[in-house]
Amino acid sequence: MDESDELRAWLVALRTPGLGPGGLREALAAGNNRIDAALALLRRQARSLDEGAAAWLDAPDEARLAADLAWLAGPGHRLLRCTEADFPPLLEAIPQPPAALFVAGDASLLLHPQVAVVGSRSASPAGLAHARGFARALALAGFVVTSGMAEGIDGAAHEAALDAGAATIAVVGTGADRVYPRKHQALAQRIVAQGALVSEFPPGTAARADHFPRRNRIISGLSLGTVVVEADLKSGSLITARLAGEQGREVFALPGSIANPLARGCHRLIRDGARLVEDPAEVSEALRPAARALGVELAARLDRADVPSSSRDDGRRDDPDYLRLFAALGHDPATLDELVERSGLAAAVLSSMLLMLELEGRVAGLPGNRYQCLPG
Repeated sequence: MDESDELRAWLVALRTPGLGPGGLREALAAGNNRIDAALALLRRQARSLDEGAAAWLDAPDEARLAADLAWLAGPGHRLLRCTEADFPPLLEAIPQPPAALFVAGDASLLLHPQVAVVGSRSASPAGLAHARGFARALALAGFVVTSGMAEGIDGAAHEAALDAGAATIAVVGTGADRVYPRKHQALAQRIVAQGALVSEFPPGTAARADHFPRRNRIISGLSLGTVVVEADLKSGSLITARLAGEQGREVFALPGSIANPLARGCHRLIRDGARLVEDPAEVSEALRPAARALGVELAARLDRADVPSSSRDDGRRDDPDYLRLFAALGHDPATLDELVERSGLAAAVLSSMLLMLELEGRVAGLPGNRYQCLPG
């Protein structure tokens, strides 16, 4: 199959009524990870899936598929499939992983170490300030800040990471071609330009209440840890935190005043075992070992010829920014401030580059926020 035929087959499968990501993954496994074989199997089993599945598989809506393909043909748009080597390995480890992700922006960012920053849509001014402070500090420490582009804490976290000159990932509960809430149109454009907007739902999918819990499992699943800034006892952020715990990821919660209803969800999380944090450095320090383990896994997983160069270590060897960084590092340990001055690169950009190189074993992080090239 050529790429166009394969994409069309994937879109047919992803839009099959009653199938879901688990059913598609089972069909792929039975078909040796070939989408054409999986579709053939699904056509034989269609009547057991959903009353509309057989009709769709026999005669899919060609106009809808053409619109999907037109969206995927746009600049920076990609269907990231679970059969590809650069599909995020952290997502493979969660219950009910997605079968594919629609991405607008830089899909290689999904392989970077991420921290989810989530919280109330109706956050207090103090909560918004905490979200901005944590997101900025985590971004400057080299982590990609991931959230759901909702009002309140989510939006503040995305904006702070972007304002720091760093990347951010938004996982949405609509199609990747839609913006919800509408007030975040400008924010969505910044995220696509400087990070990535991600959805498991096909283009054109409208916001629905049941989509957001599904979205939340991807936010937590992509992330090494989840930071909850403010949340009442009915907040969707508690769902994200619960899912993170079930996925074996770290959960962090900021304490607040006992008089603040938006602190009660965080206090419950702390009582249930989440880490109480007061400083972003506590999050960075706790997640460094997991980030290093992820780097080891990625190094093995991406050692394949069919991985896009943007997702490979090889691509960094000739990247002008990385060449400037290596020239700035020299042979002796250097602080981040010294590297900023020598390279002319922004601190947030350098932090992310240094973290990736540290995970690959090419740079060592030393006490005093210093870095040194390793032999090899």
